Amino acid sequence: MQHISSQLGSVPVLRAIALDKTYPPLKAGSEGLHLFHGLSLEVAAGEMVAIVGESGAGKSSLLHLLAALDAPTAGEVWCGEVNVTRLNPREAGEYRNREIGYVWQFHYLLPEFTALENVAMPLLARGIAGKSALAEAASWLRRVGLAGRGDNRSGELSGGEQQRLSIARSLITRPKLLLADEPTGDLDGATAERVFELLQTLHREHQLASVLVTHNLEFASRCDRVLRLKDGKLTVA
Repeated sequence: MQHISSQLGSVPVLRAIALDKTYPPLKAGSEGLHLFHGLSLEVAAGEMVAIVGESGAGKSSLLHLLAALDAPTAGEVWCGEVNVTRLNPREAGEYRNREIGYVWQFHYLLPEFTALENVAMPLLARGIAGKSALAEAASWLRRVGLAGRGDNRSGELSGGEQQRLSIARSLITRPKLLLADEPTGDLDGATAERVFELLQTLHREHQLASVLVTHNLEFASRCDRVLRLKDGKLTVA
């Protein structure tokens, strides 16, 4: 079994064990898509791992398995002592809210709500009182450099501001695991640099286990490890 272990020597926050993923054929007589073949991965607290690879290699699909947004055909995903692959849909939603911060390339902010309300949403979904959730959201806006933008709606923010807002939203629940799918892919060079530096800073401050999918090889080289996804397997890049 292929095994890509953490280099920090501590108990991993994230373990993916012998993952296979096959998608059924789109029409009768055609072959299904075999995406992963015995793929394994470990990530420890405080470790930032970059995953690179060609378009279509399955990088985003791998993050979906790690986040319980999809289920593997075989194998297991563990976050701490939780076997993520055995969670039912309700439990998987609670797991994501509790343990995972997810940053997408496209921020998926809710346009009808203010920046402050967008950041507070994960806490409100958890049942935390509105006043407390909004106070915590205001604190996170300050941490990502958006203290004066709380009353603005997402459409009134620049691309870089929207991504910083989505980072605040992803981390307000204080997760153990940060998954970032091309978080700088839609930004210009200078803005991408600022967003990546923010991710690195928050990763260190909160000792997160972070997995970053990126096409930016320079950013990848600044992570603790770089892994390449090719032919359904991860190898050291």
